[in-house]
Amino acid sequence: MRRFMLAVLVVLSVSSPAGATLTPVSNFGSNPGALSMYEYVPPGLPAGRPLVVVLHGCSQTAASMENAGWNKLADQYQFAVLYPQQSSANNPVGCFNWAGEYGDTANLVRGQGENQSIMSMIDFEATSHGIDKTKVYIMGFSAGAAFVSVMIATWPDRFAAASIMEGVAYRCATSVSGAYSCQSPGVDQTPQTWGDYVRNAFTFAGARPRVQIWHGTSDTIVVPKNQTESIEQWTNVFATDLTADETESIGSAATRTAYKQGTNIVVEAYTVTGMSHAVSIGNEGTTTCPATAGSYYEAKGVCATLRAARFFGLTGSGGGSGSGSGGAGAPFVSIVAPANGEQVTGQLVIVVAAGDDVGVSSVELKIDGASVGMDAEAPYQFQWDASAAGAGTHTLEAAATDGNGNISTAMATVTVPGPGGSGSGSDDGGGPGTGDLPACSLDAGKSDFRGWAPIAMAVVVVFRIRRRRRRS
Repeated sequence: MRRFMLAVLVVLSVSSPAGATLTPVSNFGSNPGALSMYEYVPPGLPAGRPLVVVLHGCSQTAASMENAGWNKLADQYQFAVLYPQQSSANNPVGCFNWAGEYGDTANLVRGQGENQSIMSMIDFEATSHGIDKTKVYIMGFSAGAAFVSVMIATWPDRFAAASIMEGVAYRCATSVSGAYSCQSPGVDQTPQTWGDYVRNAFTFAGARPRVQIWHGTSDTIVVPKNQTESIEQWTNVFATDLTADETESIGSAATRTAYKQGTNIVVEAYTVTGMSHAVSIGNEGTTTCPATAGSYYEAKGVCATLRAARFFGLTGSGGGSGSGSGGAGAPFVSIVAPANGEQVTGQLVIVVAAGDDVGVSSVELKIDGASVGMDAEAPYQFQWDASAAGAGTHTLEAAATDGNGNISTAMATVTVPGPGGSGSGSDDGGGPGTGDLPACSLDAGKSDFRGWAPIAMAVVVVFRIRRRRRRS
């Protein structure tokens, strides 16, 4: 008999939004966690498109998360959305069991319990709708956010990026009493300890999913300390330091910090001023937020859903580090991964960010002057066998063409080590490497995008890149 875990003080009723459009799916495969599956697939979705997995919070349902606006973005940018749903039979208030179930930690172990059920749903999406398995993203709120930490710790090879909204670090707790303490006052561990929890969850030598972390300064259910601990966990996993490489004020609404590995942002955090336990929603200047008001959605002048989608590289807009050459009206283009000057080996995916006000029609990648392919849809990714290319320095050149035929290029060099050589990498910050919850609400607000043209910020999915990682 399944045992229950309750780590919420108040149970709130959340009604489904009017006109729910989710489709239930049964018989999706192995389901040891006894979860339900719902999906939103835009009509006529072509094969090879991305998938976003959306996890609800306690007392919520899959339909409750439709308020976040992912279905609207799916229609606009052509990707599928998967909504796993918890049941009261598993948890009295419908929380994903991020801390296990009364001492049973099966849900926290790869291939067991609820994490296996969600992975079966992802595999079903790939088989049924031709989803690109290298372009799977996951976000969650509250208990769902805490379970996002579980998913990317236990299945780092299956996700490209993640967004944790009002969540906690992986293995912050493994018991009911521990879950309460984790939520408030919070659990303090060293970055190394937090990082070891993740590294011990699954032995993995590839590039891990990039992580975005959101928290409100007035959250009394999952206190803000949890954001600090999550940042410590994931920066340590990426072997980067705790000194932010980028800091941005979004009006009076929020502060964004970013942490880099080389030139690539691997951890991004948003601290939303005055927000309680909720998802931040709201229009940002002339940019419309796809989210709508509801329980656990707060208007705070910054649109969490849209910024998560940009972080994933789904919207064709966002920020990049450096741009390629091009005249007036030419598109932005940047080679996101691997970093310029990096040593690499094995099979990898080269990631390019590109965007333009009139849209990017295609991105072509050349290596040492020879074309390796063209990608017409963001995220722009290209397979390359670095080892087969041979030892030495290789030149990468990405060319983006916009809807008006303008072309911009960006270049980077990488080195494949010879026999006995080892890869290296560094963080440009210069320092050493280092609750079951209720649901939220979304908010709207203004933000200065500093005149960025729409950019497709693709995901860093680089397989088997060996780096000399520094740890604290």
